[in-house]
This record gives sequence, C-alpha cells and structure tokens, in this order.
Amino acid sequence: MLKRRWIWIVVAVVVVVAGVGGFLLWRQTRAATATTAMRAVPVRKGTLQVTVSASGSLEPVRQVDLSFDVSGKVAEVQVDIGDTVKAGQMLARLDTTSLELSLRQAEAQLKSAQAQLAKARTPATEEEIKAAEAAYYSALAQYQELKNSPSPESLASLKAQLEKAKVALERAQAAYDRVSWRPDISARPESQALQDATLDYQVALANYEAAAKGPSKEELAAAWRNVESAKAKLESLRNGPTEEDLASAEATLEQAQIAVETARRNLEAAVLKAPFDGVIAAMNLVVGEPAVSPAITLMDLSRFRITVQVDEMDVSQLAVGMPAVVTVDAMPDVALTGKVERIGVAASSTSGAVYYPVVIALDPTDAPLRAGMSASVTIRVQELTDQLLIPTWAILTNPITNRPYVLRRTASGVEPVNVQLGVRHSGYAQVLSGLSEGDILVVPNQSGSSSTFEPGAMRFIFGGVGGPPPGERPFRPSQQGQQPQQP
Repeated sequence: MLKRRWIWIVVAVVVVVAGVGGFLLWRQTRAATATTAMRAVPVRKGTLQVTVSASGSLEPVRQVDLSFDVSGKVAEVQVDIGDTVKAGQMLARLDTTSLELSLRQAEAQLKSAQAQLAKARTPATEEEIKAAEAAYYSALAQYQELKNSPSPESLASLKAQLEKAKVALERAQAAYDRVSWRPDISARPESQALQDATLDYQVALANYEAAAKGPSKEELAAAWRNVESAKAKLESLRNGPTEEDLASAEATLEQAQIAVETARRNLEAAVLKAPFDGVIAAMNLVVGEPAVSPAITLMDLSRFRITVQVDEMDVSQLAVGMPAVVTVDAMPDVALTGKVERIGVAASSTSGAVYYPVVIALDPTDAPLRAGMSASVTIRVQELTDQLLIPTWAILTNPITNRPYVLRRTASGVEPVNVQLGVRHSGYAQVLSGLSEGDILVVPNQSGSSSTFEPGAMRFIFGGVGGPPPGERPFRPSQQGQQPQQP
C-alpha cells in the first residue's frame, strides 16, 4: 500500500510539473507572438530633404526662327540642317538687284536735296539777280503783248497772209480743173499743188480768226502766273531765303536721308546672318524660289532648360534660385543640376487639376543632350540637417484628441508618447519635441492579431506612473477593439 501511494504521488508531481511547464510554454509563445507582431524602429538624426518633382522636355535656352525682312527670291544658301554656325555668319541671301537700284536712286535724291539746301543758304549773286530781273520783265512784256493783242499791224499782216493764201488756192484750183478729166489726175503735179494750197489757206484762215478773237481768259491767267512766279523768284533772290524756305529744304533733305537709310537697311536685310553661335535645326529655303517665313531655325545647344508643370499645391513652396536635379530618360545614369529660373503666374488646367509652368535652367554639362528629350526634375525646396527623424508609418493618431503620438519601447513595456511634428516628406517626419535620439518606436503590424493589444501580451505605461499623458484619456486597445491607425 505504501508503494502504490508513492507511485500516485510521483504521477501527481509529474502531472503538476507538466501542467506548469505547459502553462509557461504557452505564455512564452503568446509573448513571442506579440513581439513578432510589432514593428520597431529607432529614432535617429539625419537630413530631411523636401522636394517637388515634375517632368517635361529639354529645350535650348536660345532658339529663334529667322526670316528675311524683305521679299525676294533666294539667291544663295550657305548652310544646311545640323551645321554649326558662328554669330554673324551669313546663312543665306536674296537677289539684291532691285534693292541696289533703289539705294542708288535714294542716294541721288539725297545729293539733290543737299544741293538745294546749300543753295537756299547761300546769298544770291548779282548775276543771278540780274537774270531774275530779266526773266521777270520778259514775262511781264509777254503778258502785256498777249493782253493787247492783236495789234492793228499784226491783224493786217495776218489778213494779208490770208488773202495771199486765197489767191494761191484759186490759181491751183484753176490749174487742176484744166486737167481734171485725165485718168492720171491724182498722180499729176496739179493735184498735189491744189492740196498744198488748200492747207496753206486753212492755216492762214485759222491764224487770222484766232487773232481777231483776242486772247482767252485762260491764256491771260497763265501768262499772269508766269509773271508772278518770276517776280517771286526775283524777290527771293533779293531778300534771301525765308525761315519757311529753309525749313522746307531741311525737311526735304531729312526725307532723302531717311530714304537712303531705308534702302540700305533693306539691302542688309536681304542677307540672313546668325545672331548667335548655334546649330541649324530647320531649313525652309530653296535657291531660285521666293523666300518663306520662317526661313531658318537656329538653336543654341550649349545650354538647355526644361519647362515643367507644377501642381498648385506645390508651386507655392517654390522660389527662383532653388536647386534642382534633372534626370534625362535617355541617360538615366547621368544626373544634371540646375536652378529654378522662372515661375509662371498664369495657370493651366488639365483634367480638373491646376498647374503652373516652372522653368529650370540647367548648368553647363558635357552630356550629349538633345532638344526634346524627356526628363524628370526634382526641385529641392528645403533641407533640414541634423534633425530627429521618424518614419511616418510609426506615427499614430489619438482618435479622441486627434493628436499624433508614438509607441516607445521601455524596459518594462511600451508607452504612448505625444510628439510635436514638423515637416513631413518622403515617408519621414521631423520631430520637434517628445522623443530623443536612440528611442525605439514600435507599432503593430497591420497583419498582426488583436492579441497584440492584450494586457498579457505587453504592458502600457502612461506617463511613467501608470496614467495617461496629461490631458488625455487612457488608451485601451483591447477594450476598444481596434488598432491605432497610421496617418
């Protein structure tokens, strides 16, 4: 009996030991499960860069469409697509024959205007004044003669000429009548003599009748205008040029000078030259054909820029001069640098989104860039150095106060800590207060079971004295039945 009793005692001890061991193993397994359901990260110092990204296409800093300012046919083309040219180099020219003639004509008119002004400024000589007096008196005499015409003598002379022509006509008629029956009468001298006598009589009759009528009002007015013109010229020579005469001559000279300058510019415009060093990107000229516009497209490929469209939510962060990194799709291993050169003020809308154009000027580079290459731009808005940083996935939000907090691991468990955050970007946040470098933060994995929040799995310490952070209610995940949400 004693032996059996010892056997039952041993069995009971074994059962108790096994039960206790199983219980302890179960507790360890639960603890291990809770631990593996937590994601941990240390609080570290680092640099946080705030950037704005966009994409666009490379374009040269300088690009110009060149055209002739005058019309004409193309006489010569000295370049072709892809040629490298220097500033001032001739690219093409038009036929300048008509333009050269226009210049020569303008120069001749200029010389005439210069001579007229010089003459107006020079006092008249005695010989010029005497010649003007003679011209005036001659015009006056002609007017008086016309006004008093016809004189009795001239009228008698004209009448005598008319009588003489009449007698000659009668004689020629009589001679013609004597042989008019002949078949060859039209070829005989009597016929020609009659024609001549008839014409002479008609002329004499017209002269006599015109003289008998006297001068017309129009003839008298024309003669008087000659008198006044001669008189005005004589007085001008005697008195010298007036201010109005000099102003008129000077204006004529200025117009002639403008005409010459215009003709020269037109001649120069018939030659197309490169305004800067560059590469010919397009050619639209054909020798012998009329020039078209644009004639030639020139690009400066020494420097490039890129215009990107930035969302309205990001453009307010940008400023001229901010550094940028550009990656060209065709050369993904080459990182180009640049700066914000201009920020547009007029927005455009695409599918309801509002964008603003931002121009990035690239720094000089030896990379074989080409206009039109697709590129991505990252603009550095802000760089915060030596800052406490935590990943944004470690940030939780109190559902009651809507304030951010984190879970910090301690020697006795996990405690929630209110944090003041600064800039957030690219998955990281700047910590302004609440944490120290080296703190270990934990957050439940989204795939973890609700047992992670059971009091048996981990211990929450609020404020280090078993209570919640000041001004907040205790956080009891197991009672609320939900996990903290990441922002």
